[in-house]
Amino acid sequence: MKKLLAMLCVVAMALCATACGSGSNSSNGSSNDANKSYKIGICQLIQHPALDAATKGFKAYLTEKLGDKVSFTEQNAAGDSATCATICNQFASDNVDLIMSNGTAALQAAVSATKTIPILGTSITDYGSALGIDNWTGTTGANVSGTTDLAPLDEQADMINELYPNSKTVGILYCSGEPNSKYQATTITDYLKKLGKTVKEFTFADSNDVASVTKTACGESDVLYVPTDNTAANCAKTVNNVALKEKTPIIAGEEGICSGCGVATLSISYYDLGYATGEMAYDVLVNGKDISKMEVKSAPKFTKEYNVEICKALGLDIPSDYKAIGEDK
Repeated sequence: MKKLLAMLCVVAMALCATACGSGSNSSNGSSNDANKSYKIGICQLIQHPALDAATKGFKAYLTEKLGDKVSFTEQNAAGDSATCATICNQFASDNVDLIMSNGTAALQAAVSATKTIPILGTSITDYGSALGIDNWTGTTGANVSGTTDLAPLDEQADMINELYPNSKTVGILYCSGEPNSKYQATTITDYLKKLGKTVKEFTFADSNDVASVTKTACGESDVLYVPTDNTAANCAKTVNNVALKEKTPIIAGEEGICSGCGVATLSISYYDLGYATGEMAYDVLVNGKDISKMEVKSAPKFTKEYNVEICKALGLDIPSDYKAIGEDK
């Protein structure tokens, strides 16, 4: 009898220890989750109003949600792909919780740097082209997702035709080193041809030959189209100096480029785009979403905008459904 009582006592103590231990672990786990902090590395390809706004929106959402539980290491590559690689390799070495890549070269560098740390891109036009993924379906199946800044290219082609219906030749001006720009050029060419336009492509290798290529493009085109292109964005003033002198109008792929050299654009809010990227980051870090299955998101809305100063210089009357750049959207 004594042996039986002793055995029952041991069993009871074991059950009690297990129950108490489970309760303790659950409590500690909850506390750790609530107090967890996150380190995020931001690699931005170049300083530019559009990309700056995307980074600002990204940080704003996460700061709103996480407060001082999130910290950012923000690095700018000054337009250099090799610098992007250095930055992202350091993020991987530091084992940050997530990398936000702002710009195509920044995304490509992050993907090369790590196959395990979650990567979110923003200001990316086409992920299939940027990452060399054939038959793009919207998800990467890897540690990568993000947001795209691609405006509807058929609607941009319609804008060119709306503002310049008598134009016969459309020149597409972009950097040959940016695969996303090539994608846009190829896609919009099909739409423009359906509208009866002749299309010519004019590419520059870097900032050194922007002025000469722009002058050639102006001489052979009635109107130019400049897609979302980081090098073109950084050289917008140079493009404008040539195009205005040649009296050649430019339709731009986004607001930042249009502000520098365009007459009009179908554009997005890059702040909103970055904000949406921040929402995705929160889902990955806090809610445990599987980034490999997260679809790349588009901008929440698009707006017809025009550059008041350049339109006035070229004598262009803008339809009433366009908003001047800088007006509240």
